Amino acid sequence: GGSSSSSQRSSGPGETCRSAGPQRALRQIGKIPVSFVVNMIPIARPAISEDDKAAVLQVLESGQLAHGEWVERFEEAFAAYVGVRYAIATSSGSTALEALLEAVGIGPGDEVVVPPFTFVATSNAVLQRGARPLFVDIEPDTFNLDPDRLEDALRARPNVKAVLVVHLYGLPARMDAITEVTARHGVLLLEDAAQAHGAAFRGRRVGSFGQAGIFSFYPTKNITTGEGGMIVTSDPQIASRARLLVHVGTDGTTYRYEVIGHNYRMTNIAAALGCSQLRRLDAVNAVRRRNALRLNAALKGLPGIMPPAEPEGAFHVYNQYTIRSRRRDALQAYLTERGIGTKVYYPEPLPHTPAYRGLDIAEGPWPQTERACREVLSLPVHPGLTDEDLETVAEAVRAFAIERAGAPA
Repeated sequence: GGSSSSSQRSSGPGETCRSAGPQRALRQIGKIPVSFVVNMIPIARPAISEDDKAAVLQVLESGQLAHGEWVERFEEAFAAYVGVRYAIATSSGSTALEALLEAVGIGPGDEVVVPPFTFVATSNAVLQRGARPLFVDIEPDTFNLDPDRLEDALRARPNVKAVLVVHLYGLPARMDAITEVTARHGVLLLEDAAQAHGAAFRGRRVGSFGQAGIFSFYPTKNITTGEGGMIVTSDPQIASRARLLVHVGTDGTTYRYEVIGHNYRMTNIAAALGCSQLRRLDAVNAVRRRNALRLNAALKGLPGIMPPAEPEGAFHVYNQYTIRSRRRDALQAYLTERGIGTKVYYPEPLPHTPAYRGLDIAEGPWPQTERACREVLSLPVHPGLTDEDLETVAEAVRAFAIERAGAPA
């Protein structure tokens, strides 16, 4: 805390930025005790290295802060990592989705299959194109789009133009079956890999299966640029149009505008951080997997607790470590009381969100999504966890399960 003299100082914008640390900010909010939050094991924590800081500082000192050479380096490196020909950097995962759907020609009257159990940006991007999301239920074990339900939907709705498959929590969807279904019905296959950097299915990285895909670099992701996104594709026409749309409708060399575009560009500052983070992405994923395996071993066989699945052929990168419990709310409260951060991703099916009320969206049922919304809980799995943190999390879940064994759900 500050001294009495510092509290009397005037506070212009610069002063406020310097003095408002996390404890003061929490005191001002007045909702959460500072001592409690400081001791929490957080659900997520960005991993920022000295190399990351040096890369950003290099850009700051160059004066070339906006889109430029660092963005091009990041695009080239990321395309190579995913295994595609082209990558187009954007300002966020959401703007990547919006630009991609526009680039592949999704528009008014089109239907796009999306899962009802994902972050809202997936279906928002469809709606913002004037198209209609067709919500298709998930598998109970992977939380990803169910290929059998997808087959049913495409048979019933022959005018569907695209399937936007999500690799939720860092686990790849069943891309063999999904690729086969979409090819048989002649619809576009697009990938929302916002949470799945480095995830792979049968040795092939996500983002390289469909006609195109996107990634997000939000701070909770396995690689971050602060905010940022990336469109990936091996189709030169999709890449060319997406680049124009992201760059205000121009190729960046002149002030001639080929299309009505958007300013969705990534900055050099963000790209420099991304380049640095990409170099150690595999190492970060290895730590996440190690942490997840330790939690799996500790939680295996506990009554009422279902650890996450990793089906044969899937390489999970554990952006989230998500368990199921029929006593989810009680478990979350129990862990919170013991200083363990958790999160519910996601508490309701997307079609039920207030923003979608009154829209022309087909009703379910989506029984697996509805059940998941009642039962899922994400536990800390990020690389910043110590061995002691992991043991604390595991012991708390174990204690809850044993205490509540046999009690009605």
